[in-house]
Amino acid sequence: MIARWSDGIADDNMAEDILVELGSLIHKHPWWKARASLTLALLDRMGVRPPGRILDAGCGWGTTLEWLERKGYKVTGADISRRALQELDKPGRELVEVDLTKPLPEGIELFDAVLALDVLEHLDDDHAAVARLGELAKPGGLVVVSVPALPDLYTEFDKIQGHRCRYLPEVLRAAFQGTGLDVERVFWWGSWMVPMLRRSRRKPRSKPGESIAETYRRYLSVPPWPGPLLLQAAFALEQSRTLDGKLTIGTSLFAVARRPV
Repeated sequence: MIARWSDGIADDNMAEDILVELGSLIHKHPWWKARASLTLALLDRMGVRPPGRILDAGCGWGTTLEWLERKGYKVTGADISRRALQELDKPGRELVEVDLTKPLPEGIELFDAVLALDVLEHLDDDHAAVARLGELAKPGGLVVVSVPALPDLYTEFDKIQGHRCRYLPEVLRAAFQGTGLDVERVFWWGSWMVPMLRRSRRKPRSKPGESIAETYRRYLSVPPWPGPLLLQAAFALEQSRTLDGKLTIGTSLFAVARRPV
């Protein structure tokens, strides 16, 4: 069942065709698996454990949503794209159509943790979105945000996804200022990927006449076997150092904030 808190134009943030057509590819991709694994480990470290109530805002293809469900969390998936939500809809799953740029309806049950993983970079006003996310967390609850990092890595790949920017730590922290949320941590993820992306994305990969989804699929290509296994191993080896805040660079940034009691 898909509830509706508000509606908006999904294509203003990211082409819906990408969300609808590429779900099967995303669920198998090492990067999304690694981000879901990192997110679950982070929640556990921050003391939010099953059956805690989680909002996955901008749930997209539902990868993190499914990992949370399997772990035993009570999860609500939220997205501006109703077409994407329809792909995820099944009995017993809680889904919500919402535009984070619009006011929330009254009477919403608040969450132990609110996730917005790779969402802010799609929005013109990230500060307003963070404030909205904070409204959905319980007093004492967490808001966890991830964003693409390093402006010098901004390429055609970002453009076709609808990214407005890539972040530095101070820019991400600024999005939380004045929202009423207390930022507890900002940390890097994906340091081993930085040189690889700098090499591989110098030249645009789009071809005349092809769809955005086709170009996106090309950017997501991984090396043949055992390439996927090696990528998974690289992410797994880095996860502990990521959570300990020991990385000094990365292709992504995470911020963990708390709504005051």
